[in-house]
Amino acid sequence: MNTSDHICQLTALEWENQFFGCHSALLTLAGDRLPDPAALQDYQLVQVKVPAAHSAQLDALAALGFVLVEGEADCMLPVTPVARADDIRIARPQHIAALRSAAAQAFSLSRFRAPWYAPTDSGRFYAQWIENAVQGTFDHQCLLAVDKQGAMQGFVSLRELPDGCARVGLLAVLPEFQRCGVGQRLIEAASDWCRARRLNRLYIATQLGNIAALRLYLGCGGVIERTAYWLYRKTR
Repeated sequence: MNTSDHICQLTALEWENQFFGCHSALLTLAGDRLPDPAALQDYQLVQVKVPAAHSAQLDALAALGFVLVEGEADCMLPVTPVARADDIRIARPQHIAALRSAAAQAFSLSRFRAPWYAPTDSGRFYAQWIENAVQGTFDHQCLLAVDKQGAMQGFVSLRELPDGCARVGLLAVLPEFQRCGVGQRLIEAASDWCRARRLNRLYIATQLGNIAALRLYLGCGGVIERTAYWLYRKTR
């Protein structure tokens, strides 16, 4: 099916399906068209992301059995010259175990949470994501914020995109170092990473309910460009 023909498209999420052991798909809407309800039955779980302003689509999808899972804000952060920080390191394979543990705890309440997935799936998913970032697969690099003794305080993963911009994959500050300016240091490190690669835009998404993250991004000069809702439909 092709969205250019104004037909909704269902795309199997192959990597997620293998990782989670389920049969799910991403729904891409085309204009005002809605998916064939019979086609939805082919998948255990169907995900769809809808711009927050599209209230008619949200209502129509609710009538088809889709349920709100979370809201999302996508911010653009400026890429500005900053001094190269001494307390930022490139994550190496020896950091993976600590990063996996931190990521599993930091993102345990994401949209991959129960009841849509198993209780441990969200933490397991983000632990694998940050490991992949250290290895340069999907995200291209992971940076660490460290204290004077070299202990990890937080991390950020980054992915270079083909249109001259970059996207933050994951950003987290360890609980014992929150409210100490670590988040701002990580944003500045991400900006420096972009500047070194001559990238002119940096994007980062977060849950609408994550007020602390939104305050951080806006305080660092970020601008909210898009808001959207994730909805799921579970068949069995």
